[in-house]
Amino acid sequence: MKKNGIVLYPAPGIGHLVSMVELGKLILSRYGGEFSVVILLTKGPFDSPATASYIDRISRPPPPQSSSLGRMANMFEFLTLNASNVLQSLQEITRTFSIRAFILDCFCTSAFPAARRLGIPTYYYIPSSAAALAAILYLPTLDKQTSKSFKDLPTTVFRIPGLPPLPASYMMEPVLDRDDRSYHEALQLSMDLRNCDGILINTFDALEPIPLTAISNGECVTDGPCSLVHTVGPLIAEADKDDDDNDNTNQKNDCLPWLDQQPSRSVVFLCFGSRGSFCTDQLKEIGNGLERSGVRFLWAMKSPAADATRKEIGKETVAWDDFDLDDILPEGFLEKTKNRGMVVKSWVPQQAVLRHPSVGGFVSHCGWNSVLEAAAAAGVPMVAWPLHAEQHLNKTALVKDMKIAIGVEQRDGDGFVSGAELEMKLRELMSSEEGREVRERSEKIREMAIEVWREEGSSTAALASLVHIWNRV
Repeated sequence: MKKNGIVLYPAPGIGHLVSMVELGKLILSRYGGEFSVVILLTKGPFDSPATASYIDRISRPPPPQSSSLGRMANMFEFLTLNASNVLQSLQEITRTFSIRAFILDCFCTSAFPAARRLGIPTYYYIPSSAAALAAILYLPTLDKQTSKSFKDLPTTVFRIPGLPPLPASYMMEPVLDRDDRSYHEALQLSMDLRNCDGILINTFDALEPIPLTAISNGECVTDGPCSLVHTVGPLIAEADKDDDDNDNTNQKNDCLPWLDQQPSRSVVFLCFGSRGSFCTDQLKEIGNGLERSGVRFLWAMKSPAADATRKEIGKETVAWDDFDLDDILPEGFLEKTKNRGMVVKSWVPQQAVLRHPSVGGFVSHCGWNSVLEAAAAAGVPMVAWPLHAEQHLNKTALVKDMKIAIGVEQRDGDGFVSGAELEMKLRELMSSEEGREVRERSEKIREMAIEVWREEGSSTAALASLVHIWNRV
């Protein structure tokens, strides 16, 4: 007799991969006696050194990549070319397992038809916020309201159910350019979300009640029903013991003892994701803001971005710490701040830092994994500084609805943030009345995140409901 199986298919990129692996671990930890979990992995041009260290082995070589497309369109093409591999894998897996659910990352739309043809119950997994899900579901409505690209609507403000008023240019990166393939893939995802067997999302009811209510009430889908949404978060990876093998071990070990010497809740941690970086001019402005603010800080800095508009380390960058701090930071910065600050090249153990009792604030790019690690796991308030992807949308929700972050003002066009602006927001977070309220709200979120996985918690109930459905298939 075949054993019941759940098949997971994450998109490339360490954030998507880790989040879906955590979903698999959750299923196994709670229902391992009922299901086996199979994860389909891709290997391709979107992998970073962090991805390489996370995956021990791969199953197939990558399909070829077209250099003529943009980054997001390239990813969709890569996944489309991989669809035949997915179909073959599913056919092979069915020889051993009775597949009760095939769970796709939201970027893996090209695999949806194959699963449908095989008659496999198919779900989408959203590793981001419910606010982002609401925007994607509402995308066909916005598509009918304008024939222009969202990036070309500088004064337009969208009214999306469940979200605060959102400038059109703050929509997620894949949908900004109407002529880009990724825009049409996002439209296809929105339609798939109406027709799949269910949607799993890495959030929880108490964190995002406004967009979740709008979705469940049918406000985001104006042309028919939407699939049922199951809130199975927060899914947060535990710190990997193998992180000691990281090339930056010595710096990592230095930063935690340094934090041990700082007063409680006094340090601001600055980190902008696994690939986020800035041009040298922006890095100097960050240094100026930190110096003038007077706050204690721990800054994880990656190699400067070659392209000021990308705010991301290029895929050609192999050594993320191969740069001289004195050549980048304001003159005398390290000496002037040596008694209250620490700059670490490339990498720190983010979860350990955020959970350290001396850390009282987090300057973040608003990537969803980082948001959950800060708020749900550590109760640390944020200064929201989005870079790309869906991060501007997340920032809007974090600041205006969840009220667990203070947002920086960014220059139109390139998103530049002045040192004076950063200084003001750091002082606001660490010493103002508004900062105190944001801190209290963040701590409350942490407490609620613990409750959702208790026996009667909302996420426990959502997972149990899914398992009940899978056992009936």
